[in-house]
Amino acid sequence: MTNSVETRSSGQEPHLAFAAVRAPDYGIYLVGSTVAMMADSIEHVIGYWIIFGKFHSPALGGYAVISHWLPFLLFSVHSGALADRFDPRRIIQVGMVLYMLCSLAWGALFITDTLEIWHAVAILSVHGFAGVLWGPASQLLVHDIVGRDRLHSAVRLMAMSRVAGLLAGPAMGGAMLLALGPSLGMLANVIFYVPLAWWLARAPYGPRFRAPPPAASREESGGADILGAIRTLANNRIVVSMTLLAGASSLIVGNAYQAQMPQFAADLGHAQADMHYSMLLAANAAGALVAGIVLEWTGLMQARPKMAFILVLVWCFCIAGFALSEIYAVSLLLLFAAGFLNLAFGSMTQTLVQLHAPGPIRGRVIGLYNMSFHGMRAFSGVTVGMGGSLIGVHWSLALSAVALLAITLGLLAFDGRSGEVEAAE
Repeated sequence: MTNSVETRSSGQEPHLAFAAVRAPDYGIYLVGSTVAMMADSIEHVIGYWIIFGKFHSPALGGYAVISHWLPFLLFSVHSGALADRFDPRRIIQVGMVLYMLCSLAWGALFITDTLEIWHAVAILSVHGFAGVLWGPASQLLVHDIVGRDRLHSAVRLMAMSRVAGLLAGPAMGGAMLLALGPSLGMLANVIFYVPLAWWLARAPYGPRFRAPPPAASREESGGADILGAIRTLANNRIVVSMTLLAGASSLIVGNAYQAQMPQFAADLGHAQADMHYSMLLAANAAGALVAGIVLEWTGLMQARPKMAFILVLVWCFCIAGFALSEIYAVSLLLLFAAGFLNLAFGSMTQTLVQLHAPGPIRGRVIGLYNMSFHGMRAFSGVTVGMGGSLIGVHWSLALSAVALLAITLGLLAFDGRSGEVEAAE
């Protein structure tokens, strides 16, 4: 086993556990990003609590979800184009500043008790744009820090850090809410964004430090960024298949079943908000954390297209099994397995896309991938949630998993035929 995501000869170095951490400065960036992700989660915890208490508006709650994912769908490629043309460190810093301004705005409006619905809509929208700016630029910067051979390790650890940040956020946010109150708690949250922004000011990475210098990107604007990236990638089998696979998984299933967890818990005999319900919510994240640790430690599941397809196929069976399970312990185990597989195939598809993206437009390619993997989650509630209102959430989730299974098999067949054509040529 090797620490590379590419095919290796038997004479090369063995796998190194947590290889990306051995790259200078990657550990600093990983910790800073985890803390910033925790701050993002804290803002959601406190902000959503205030919004619910003040407005009792399901529509505003729905907009909070849409404003988080829709910017990824609409602007990820444009954000990637910015990361191609400008220093990704500065773009990430702009994202951090926007996050800080959102926390400051929430805090000021809470203190003065002047929060109105339009304020909430505006802040939630800015928060969504901050996330889009952070995504492609961060992935380009990680590529600069660790290089090709350690990229899969770096992507997997970043995915694990996001899960850790999202888990720590509710705990820290709840503690700050109790200790400081919503106003001071939100103002104090600004501090958590500072370390990453501060370190990026002098971090020795980005265009000026690359050797050889990247080729200049062709100037494009508006929709041309998306169309240009698609035209360039039309014959790139691996990037196309991995982007479509990631998009299909997010569109058909995504994480929409998390919002339906109260119904699943009730049907499993735990209608109250007790430990059993919390364990169902945490099982997916726990599986993802274990995946990050185990896969990094052992070097299993190196990034290859066929392996990514297999992981998604197994994930479909886990999701369908959870949807139809009537035994709590089995449901818990299947959710844990689903979290493990989700992190495994998500980090794998992203790594393959980054490795095979043309260097001059890598940012745009990453943006296109983010648009597919993250942006499509804005619609996963249609198949699972709205479908559940017609036939029940159990069957809507199970049938969604079956549909994704069929689509994945189709993509796998298409990928295989394309590979045969390339080999014949």
